[in-house]
Amino acid sequence: MTARRILLLVGSAKAAGRSTSEALARHLADRFETGGAAVSTLPVNRSRRAAEDARLAAALDDADLFMLVTPLYVDSLPYLVTRSLEIIAGRERRRGDQQFAALINCGFPEAAQCRTALAILECFARRAGFEWAGGLALGGGGSIDGRRLSQLGGMTRNVRTGLELAADALMRAEPVPDAAIARLAKPMMPAAIYTGIANIGWRWQASRHGVHRHLNERPYGR
Repeated sequence: MTARRILLLVGSAKAAGRSTSEALARHLADRFETGGAAVSTLPVNRSRRAAEDARLAAALDDADLFMLVTPLYVDSLPYLVTRSLEIIAGRERRRGDQQFAALINCGFPEAAQCRTALAILECFARRAGFEWAGGLALGGGGSIDGRRLSQLGGMTRNVRTGLELAADALMRAEPVPDAAIARLAKPMMPAAIYTGIANIGWRWQASRHGVHRHLNERPYGR
């Protein structure tokens, strides 16, 4: 039996080892490889280099499943992700039997903030000729901050379980199951704690840059 070939595209522009998207993709890749799949993981291209675009195209031609793992930017997709998808949608495809799935993480506590971006990706799948295999959404992604999920203990228990349920289904060429979507949507911590920690971090950054006294200013307010 031929091993299932999977391409994971990481949509974060952060340096290697620094992004939540890469940490999530790493966990998925480990699960896919444990199941016997051949996995390729690529970052989105950070520049308009023909060689990098060709590398993405070659990896895609070889894949049975194409999966995007990306952060949410202003209720939508990062520019580098959009550019990559435009390249993919605009080129001649060699095969028409490929699945496409997506995993979006956001800095908001609620996974529901990712709905619009997932709808965009479902539309992309339909127009680019992929079989839409479903989407996953994760809130509170800043809690992971590039670290391995296995190092974060109980906080990421539901995240790990959801990803593994999704990976196992996709390995069988099945769509992402509802149980996986529900697991990923569970908050890693109460929203009040998450936003409290985020506000402390925001104030610390403002202090470090010498603008902490200006946080409450409203230059365009009435």
